[in-house]
Amino acid sequence: MIKKIPVIDLKQGQAVSGKSGMRDTYTPLRTVFAPSANPVEIAQGLKLNGADEMYIADLDLIESQGHNINDIRMVNTILPVLFDGGVKNCESFEFFLDFAYKVIVPTETLESIDEMKKIFEKFPKERIVISVDVKDDELLSKHMDLTLSEFKQIMIELNPNEIILLDISGVGTEKGYNEKLLEEFSELKDKLIIAGGLNKDSLVELESLGIKKVLIGTSLHSGEVNLLD
Repeated sequence: MIKKIPVIDLKQGQAVSGKSGMRDTYTPLRTVFAPSANPVEIAQGLKLNGADEMYIADLDLIESQGHNINDIRMVNTILPVLFDGGVKNCESFEFFLDFAYKVIVPTETLESIDEMKKIFEKFPKERIVISVDVKDDELLSKHMDLTLSEFKQIMIELNPNEIILLDISGVGTEKGYNEKLLEEFSELKDKLIIAGGLNKDSLVELESLGIKKVLIGTSLHSGEVNLLD
C-alpha cells in the first residue's frame, strides 16, 4: 500500500490551506482530524487515525516573516516531523535538526549546490529530504539557475534517500499528479515522494507505477482520502 504522509502548512501559529502556492491568500485549515486549526490538535488527531509521521512547512519562516518553530518542536513530540523551514545553507539545516527528525532541503530557498553538498558531507542521509520544487514545469529556485534535468543529474550523483517532487502549481487543486515531472525523474523512482494536487484516483495510479510514498494535504483533510486505505 502506498504510504500517505499528511501535510500541514503553518502561518502565525495556525495550520492554513490554499492553492497553487499563493501564500498570501491562505486561510485557516478545516480538517476532519481536529476541531480547530491548531497544529498540535491536528497532530494528535492524525496519530489517532494511524499516522506515524507528518510533513510541516513553516510559511512564515520560508517567507522570512517570523516563525512557528516552537509549534514544530511540540508536534515532533507527537509525530515525527519532516520539516520545511526554507533551508538556505548547511548552517540553517543544522539549526532545524533540533526541532524535527527529518529536515527538508528545498530548491526554492537553497543558496547553492555547494551548500547542499556540505549538508550531505556533514549529516546522515536518514535526516535529509531533498524537495524538488517545481512551478509551471520549471525548477523553482530563488538562488540557483538550473533546469530540472541539470538538477536531476546532481541528485543522481548525491544519491539521497528521499526526494520530494513538489508540483507547487498543483497544491490544493486536487487535479492529480504531474505526469511530465514524474517521467523526468523516473530513474529515481524508488526514492520519490510525490506531492502537489493529489486526489484519490491519482493515488491508485501512482501505486501502480511503483511509487511508495506521497505527501497529501487537501484531499486528506477533507476526508476524501483515508490515511490507511
